[in-house]
Amino acid sequence: MLAKEIVQVDKDLTVICNSVPVNEKATLDVLCHDSNGQLVILQLSVNEDDTMLLHGIQSIDYVDKFKSFLKATYNKHKIDDKEKPRLILIAPSFSNAVRHAVESMKGLRIDLYEWEYLKLGDHKGLRLQPIFSSAPGEKPKNKEEKSVEKKQEPKPVKKKEPESPPMEKKEEPKSEPPKPKIEQPKEESPPPPEEKPREPKEVFKPEKEEPPKRKLRLF
Repeated sequence: MLAKEIVQVDKDLTVICNSVPVNEKATLDVLCHDSNGQLVILQLSVNEDDTMLLHGIQSIDYVDKFKSFLKATYNKHKIDDKEKPRLILIAPSFSNAVRHAVESMKGLRIDLYEWEYLKLGDHKGLRLQPIFSSAPGEKPKNKEEKSVEKKQEPKPVKKKEPESPPMEKKEEPKSEPPKPKIEQPKEESPPPPEEKPREPKEVFKPEKEEPPKRKLRLF
């Protein structure tokens, strides 16, 4: 039923083959490829079974080893032999051990689907519900998370202004003590030439006039 209704799992999947023995205990249930050519392994179980994870990992190793051979054998299919295969586990339920193992696994993409058998009159079928999907480097999503998450608008993050480096105190130039002024000896001006003593000028003194002599008259 699942091989015929593979679009319920993923509309891009194309079935290549099924029931491929991997070893004495493990069997690859359904081998597909997606629209990009990546090989996809479907491991199925009719009940909760922890060993299906181990069988799925063994199927990945088997397909990864012979993917070039599969590409040449099924040349009508678009197969990318450079991409590592991915695994899808489909069961009615999964134990916590399987859930935790898949969540902590790195480097492999493993998806978990739960199926439910439905019958209504002459109509019967399977209802598939993805409960876990992870890709390398992506955070896995659990079933417990609500299918419709409220979109929360990211709060604007205030950009922190780069802190300015502490101002270095500029060292003020130390004032040097004033240097004593060296007084240059003043050039002594030559002494003024000695003045010769001036000779006293002759002052012309008028001679004293002698009183006029009286003439004696003779009578």
